[in-house]
Amino acid sequence: MGRWNLPDAPWSPCPPELGEDAALSAAVLEVHQVILREQLQGDPFLNHHLEIQQRALRRIEDWRVLLLLTPWMLARLLFPDCSPPLALPGGWSAPEREGAPYQVLGPRILFSLLGQSQQAHLNYHRDLGHFLLQPICLDMGTYADTEAVFEAWGQVIRTRDEKMEQARRDCALQKEVSRRELFSRFKI
Repeated sequence: MGRWNLPDAPWSPCPPELGEDAALSAAVLEVHQVILREQLQGDPFLNHHLEIQQRALRRIEDWRVLLLLTPWMLARLLFPDCSPPLALPGGWSAPEREGAPYQVLGPRILFSLLGQSQQAHLNYHRDLGHFLLQPICLDMGTYADTEAVFEAWGQVIRTRDEKMEQARRDCALQKEVSRRELFSRFKI
């Protein structure tokens, strides 16, 4: 299935019925609606102007990655195609988490994605299996509505892209090459 396929790995990936992206999206939304209704409804820090929405589901290496907006967070969720070679901390096996209450930020996990070191928080739900959560924003109180959250996130992405483009333009190696090219016409 994926490139890891570790037979004795303790991870519980998504159930097979969530193999299709649409099924995973629907399950993520349903799970978080239940969490809101059954565990977080009375939390004074919730922003009830925000809907639970999922966006930008895509595959990156052996992970399905999506953005999830809830009244308590905007986060990136990462679901492995199969058990990744990442050890589960004590108390986080599927049987140990079965009856445990929802925890937004589980233990920190270090992993690699697209050749870069990443950090995320381990999470588990019986209907989703183990997954990783990278919080983007945990203070949702200032947003007027769902679109305001995604507009703010879009601005962050635009700013990041502009900074990356600026860094490419200001690359020392490019300046050195430009200097050489500039002075090469004076060679006799």
